[in-house]
Amino acid sequence: MSHSLTKIWIHGVFSTKDHLPLIHESFEKQAYSHIKEHLEKELDCKVRVINGTENHIHILFLLSSNYSVSEIFKSIKGEFSHWCNQMNFTEEKFVWQIGYGAFSVSESQVNDVEKYIINQKNIIRRLAIQKKLSYLLRDTD
Repeated sequence: MSHSLTKIWIHGVFSTKDHLPLIHESFEKQAYSHIKEHLEKELDCKVRVINGTENHIHILFLLSSNYSVSEIFKSIKGEFSHWCNQMNFTEEKFVWQIGYGAFSVSESQVNDVEKYIINQKNIIRRLAIQKKLSYLLRDTD
């Protein structure tokens, strides 16, 4: 339909199988670049930002009207696993956990979600510290 317009921002997140630390710093930037290229060239989705940690990735992108959300995530995850294993980036086989999270983002929240994704490593670090402190404090009672 040439007279239709959609502008739906999606915040997607997905994890490695069993949350294993498979996304090594040595190829992380290359991995994000590869995913972005696949999303934009193959799936017609404009990517705003990609970031994550050693065991999960967040992406903020505009949903293409040509594919469903499930088709997009199936394609991203399958193609990336194949590519990563072909490139031998990890000693073990690279596998994603089944499933994903996909959340629509209103235009007014795009900048905030982008900042959240950019700051993933700091957020995860803070959560880990809070979890350790909570454990230590609980242990003293």
